[in-house]
Amino acid sequence: MTKLPYPALPIPNDWDRKGLPAWTYHSPALFALEREKVFLTHWQVVGHECDLPAPGDWLAFDLLGERAVVMRGQDGIVRAFHNLCRHRGARVVDGATGHCKGSIVCPFHGWVYNLDGSLRGAAQPTSFGTLAREDFGLKPIEMEIFHGFIFLRFAPGPQASVAQLLQPFEADFAAYGTRDILPVTVPDWSMDLPVNWKSVRDVDNEGYHVPLAHPGLQDLYGRTYRDMHLDNGLSMSIGWFGDVPGKLWSVRHYARISPPRPELPQHLQGAWTYYGLFPNQVIAMTPDGLQFYHELPLNEGQTRLTGRLYRWPNETRERRLARYLAMRIDRDTSTEDQQLSIWSNESMRSTAFEGFHLSDLEYGLRRHHDGLRQLMPVMRLQTAPAEDQIATLNTEMSCQTLGQE
Repeated sequence: MTKLPYPALPIPNDWDRKGLPAWTYHSPALFALEREKVFLTHWQVVGHECDLPAPGDWLAFDLLGERAVVMRGQDGIVRAFHNLCRHRGARVVDGATGHCKGSIVCPFHGWVYNLDGSLRGAAQPTSFGTLAREDFGLKPIEMEIFHGFIFLRFAPGPQASVAQLLQPFEADFAAYGTRDILPVTVPDWSMDLPVNWKSVRDVDNEGYHVPLAHPGLQDLYGRTYRDMHLDNGLSMSIGWFGDVPGKLWSVRHYARISPPRPELPQHLQGAWTYYGLFPNQVIAMTPDGLQFYHELPLNEGQTRLTGRLYRWPNETRERRLARYLAMRIDRDTSTEDQQLSIWSNESMRSTAFEGFHLSDLEYGLRRHHDGLRQLMPVMRLQTAPAEDQIATLNTEMSCQTLGQE
């Protein structure tokens, strides 16, 4: 068995195999807590430096009422700002991606900002009396770059810096050379599912379902696949292909033509790797390409699945074809996971549902659920509290938890 250089946590011999109670998947009041305690205070990957090759290039990122724009300045530095004009709060850029020629002009009243976010000038400035331009620049958002990937968070939270948090993956990202990747022709994708975001993450957090639910992945690497659990909400999953000919068309031809990467360390050769970060994102790499994906909740019963695709530099025709075949395998896998997420989410409203009973192969679910319980101890209650009591109970239980530490 290939040895992996990660400080993996062992699965306990005797652990609580229950998952979250069903009510946590359809409570509006709990979802409001998740917005505050989870999504706005934890790092989110929004793109890569290669998505912003020139000064004035920008990416937008919206999350639960907050709006961000990430832009490369005239000085070449990438910065993140709230996508709100300081005059009346209009979006200063509209859309998913774009380019500003030398300045950012608010489409509402024409306030002009430099590419570093500073205010260049207001339209009809004498109508404002005294206006100190230095006080009205775009508001910055905390941002970090890790091996080219751009992370931001809208509010301070419990996670360490991105560099410290993802340090266990440092050597792998360096070996792959992720700083040098390039976007594909159509890099971004998204689709909406009528489910709670946790139902999507529950499916993605374990490989127990791979042999039956994902014939493509099972054919490709199911014999070698394993999940690893690390501290601080990290996970790493990996499977090696090429030991046997594939049975399915895409798998068979992919395994045959995927070019080797001899420069990679032994544990990454012929591997598909998935690097997970709490609460909701994965960066996936293969010898032929890479992507990140995450589920962004819209409300307690609606979730947007989205991500961005990239290619390695100096891509040969052979590697491009292998990337296409990998995309076909991934596309089928995503369709299968979407259906599983819908079925799982539906069960949470059934009177017959009595909770999860998890396998050792599903320990990743328990780890994720424990992370949520730590942030929101009200999720430990098996019976749903009254909606108007959830926030108060969570505060009380948080104080009790702090008092016990």
